[in-house]
Amino acid sequence: MGAPTIADVARLAGVSAMTVSRVINAEANVRESKREAVQAAIAALNYAPNRAARTLAGIAPLRIGLLYSNPSAGFLSEFLLGSLAGDGSADLHIAVEKCEADEAEVDVAQRLIAAGVDGVVLPPPLCESDTLLAFLAQNGIPAVAVASGRQPATAMSVRIDDRAAAMTMMRHLLALGHRRIGFVTGDPALSASALRLDGYRAALDEAGLAADETLVASGLFTYRSGLAAAERLLELDDRPTAIFCSNDDMAAAAVAVAHRYRIDVPGDLTVCGFDDTSLATAIWPELTTIRQPIADMAQRAVEMLVHSLRRGRSGDAGQPHRRLDYALIRRQSDAVPRRRPTQD
Repeated sequence: MGAPTIADVARLAGVSAMTVSRVINAEANVRESKREAVQAAIAALNYAPNRAARTLAGIAPLRIGLLYSNPSAGFLSEFLLGSLAGDGSADLHIAVEKCEADEAEVDVAQRLIAAGVDGVVLPPPLCESDTLLAFLAQNGIPAVAVASGRQPATAMSVRIDDRAAAMTMMRHLLALGHRRIGFVTGDPALSASALRLDGYRAALDEAGLAADETLVASGLFTYRSGLAAAERLLELDDRPTAIFCSNDDMAAAAVAVAHRYRIDVPGDLTVCGFDDTSLATAIWPELTTIRQPIADMAQRAVEMLVHSLRRGRSGDAGQPHRRLDYALIRRQSDAVPRRRPTQD
């Protein structure tokens, strides 16, 4: 059974939905007997009024929920900073709620709704939870999915072209002269991971090179998974001259493994990442990476929600899906491959 609606309250109180709305919005032109009936129905049904309606009436500040569960501290830090920068008006409040891996996403979302949020911002991996997106839509809570590889049907979205970004990095590595390029995938449950892998393969095909599946190692966007993936690639008899990782955390792990194996980066091994989080410049050598404008995406998501909520009465929600630009950032972790002695 779904959450009670304003229609349920009106039915129990024996009044119209408009009367219920007037009571919720604390309007004066409601008979006291009807007001008491509506308040009793709200209490009996444990109904949580949609604060978006109150916001449109101009009697409540906007309250946006940020629900997160992300294994990358660097990504999350950028995301939070961008979210807080979005629409700095005094009547906007952002509630940050963590969703642990073993916690029901819908339960956490229910808590946010009960706390009175008007809209929700969802970074990866929650941006692709069909159950969560459906629950928010059913409860009339607008959401923005950030950094998803797909365009959700029931939510707004902000993203980059992950496939094209991966191809850009691969073209750079191929132009340097690398031909055996390892690739570390991201979380297989996320569409962005598949798009980056597709971009890797498409660039090889574009260069006339056959894809060698032994050079593709599985990762989960975590540092620990990057360690395991890099170890597997660097223990190959014919190891790659470059490793392209699906995020900076795993690229940093690949650099650490190379150091442990006494492999010089970038002299003997080029390592590149994706995202351009703070970690990219916190290690040595600093990472060549794809800059995904995480903070800008989060800021844009908040602004889209604010615009949608404030203009929702007129039906003008603005552009529901936006794609931002990415950039190749070259630092010290890539180089022309060193020639190896030929085997007689």
